[in-house]
Amino acid sequence: MSRGLNKIQIIGNLGRDPEMRYTPSGRPVTTFPVAVSRSWNTPDGERHTETEWFNIVAWGNLAELCKQHLLKGRRVYIEGRLKTRRWEDKEGVSRVSVEIIAEDMIMLDDRRAENNHFQEASTPEEEISASEEDEFPF
Repeated sequence: MSRGLNKIQIIGNLGRDPEMRYTPSGRPVTTFPVAVSRSWNTPDGERHTETEWFNIVAWGNLAELCKQHLLKGRRVYIEGRLKTRRWEDKEGVSRVSVEIIAEDMIMLDDRRAENNHFQEASTPEEEISASEEDEFPF
């Protein structure tokens, strides 16, 4: 059996403050949008900018850290996997949402912070890892 790969990395700015809620079992989940912009010049020399919006979902300890440390406008690195959700709304219309399930988050606009790197712990007993590096891991 072959393995697949579902991994995404983005750097952008929060479009609003994170919103945290709890599942019926008490597990924290935090959501927030991140805007990622790119710019290019046409052959005529005209400058164009395009912005993509990504819906981010963080679970567990990472959810709590995102709620605690992130604010609208903050620049972040998010690493995770893409998840597509499908459902029908109250009017019976089919809806689709593509989200990034965050597994790693680095705050990029506050270089003074010592612990600016957070990862989702795979089990509740594991500690959240913190990196003191200011450079990107790639």
